[in-house]
Amino acid sequence: MSVPVEVQLKDRSQFQKIGSAQKRLEAPEKVNGTARFGIDAQLPGLRVVTVAASPVPGGRVKGVNAEAARGVRGVSQVVRLDDLVAVVADHMGAARKGLAAAQVEWDDGPAGQYSTEAMVAELAKASGQEGATARREGDVATAQADATAKGHRNIEAIYQQPLLAQAPMEPMNCTVKLLPNSCEIWLGTQVPTRAQAAAAQAADLRVEQVQVHNHLLGGGFGRRLDVDFVTQAVRIAREVQAPIKVVWTREEDMQHSTFRPSHYNRLSATLDAQGHPVAWHHRVTGSSVIARYSPAAFRNNVDPDAIRDAAGPYEFANMLIQYVRQEPPEGLLTGWWRGVGHMQNAFPVECFMDELARASGRDAIAFRKPLLTKQPRALRVLEVAAEKSGWGVPLARGRGRGLALTYSFQTYAAQVVEVSVDADGNVTTERVITVVDCGQVISPGALGAQVHGGTIFGLSAALFGNISIKDGRVEQSNFHDYRVLRMNEIPAMETHVISSTEDPTGIGEIATVVIAPALLNAIHDATGKRIRRLPINPADLKAA
Repeated sequence: MSVPVEVQLKDRSQFQKIGSAQKRLEAPEKVNGTARFGIDAQLPGLRVVTVAASPVPGGRVKGVNAEAARGVRGVSQVVRLDDLVAVVADHMGAARKGLAAAQVEWDDGPAGQYSTEAMVAELAKASGQEGATARREGDVATAQADATAKGHRNIEAIYQQPLLAQAPMEPMNCTVKLLPNSCEIWLGTQVPTRAQAAAAQAADLRVEQVQVHNHLLGGGFGRRLDVDFVTQAVRIAREVQAPIKVVWTREEDMQHSTFRPSHYNRLSATLDAQGHPVAWHHRVTGSSVIARYSPAAFRNNVDPDAIRDAAGPYEFANMLIQYVRQEPPEGLLTGWWRGVGHMQNAFPVECFMDELARASGRDAIAFRKPLLTKQPRALRVLEVAAEKSGWGVPLARGRGRGLALTYSFQTYAAQVVEVSVDADGNVTTERVITVVDCGQVISPGALGAQVHGGTIFGLSAALFGNISIKDGRVEQSNFHDYRVLRMNEIPAMETHVISSTEDPTGIGEIATVVIAPALLNAIHDATGKRIRRLPINPADLKAA
């Protein structure tokens, strides 16, 4: 066919699929149980393996009672490598019992004394450095000095964020069939070609000799962007004369995640006589995911994801964004978490914007508007959020309302959260209003589901999410001490979409980006207590 000179596009009024309700093609299989996830892989002669890797980064196996493990009915083999012990069995129950019987002893190595307190101290110290310049507009130092000379206000704050695990419902798993000249793997991964390369390297084969069978993900959230579990499974497969399915326990999965980095954010801003911000300085300190995952993108000592949206969607005449890289011990891997850099910076930026608004004596929305004059879509999102949430209408004592705004993944979004705080400092999220402009909406149902899911995901992290380290080990092990929001704790949620003919953009991570700062701003409105460190501690709010 010849290429036409002009193409007549269908008029929007004729759209039948775009913008209308669509059924998800895989939904029936997910409902009736026939959907295939990585953990469902089955092969003739398959052996099931569970594993214990060193609980301390860089640790090594010191001792293992292999005989006791093999004494468990159904256990056929114990694989001991320098940093892990794997038990091969007929099924998962036998493998777990065998691993417990093995009573693995560890040599913790130099990281055996590491703790969350040490990590925070290192981050705080590193944040005192100037760091690498990621973005510069105008002259922040001169603007701040001039403001000080005139008696204007310089406001500073430090915000801290903990390590977080992705905690997908399907733990890490990988099925491997390894032969002398080929390797097949069955799994759920966000990066099939990366998994293929990792398997080839671990098996000492060429990439073209590895075949990847990718399945649905039982949750990814960034965890399945990494392939450490693939490398591990192939290493074990080299010691077993049968195809194997390596399945991590929930505890292994929680304690060996590629954790969202702990960030230490130093912010300062200068307000002029009218309370308008004339200078903005944000120094981000933390581990660099980019430097490990894609070293070529880590240029001039700046992680482009770590400083993403470090000034939000706002325009400041004088702005300085800096990055200081500070890594935890080798082997404690950091990775991406739903919302990536947008999410990590929305919390300090939007909460600090709220601080500045209150310091200037202005309403949170009115304070933001002059900083968005070049972004009419952002202004529209704010206006609709104010309208739909009843912004400005007084709430009962003990209740508060908070706002957060973002421009991330090329989507404009605002959330308004209403909370109540009881006398013991317990926070209840009562209502969440979300307004998004994501261009042309393709599937309204999918959009609403993503906003709801992202909101719950982000709320869980803000209220409960914390991976802490003691004696080099992650203290959390399962959902009893790494909480997620329960069904009875879900707030009422409304989603409002701005009608648009712009190109369609992102939605899956948007609500996760803005929910935490909107929540914290609402808590401040209810209690007068400014929270600058996550997760929320009810004891801190009890007095307030």
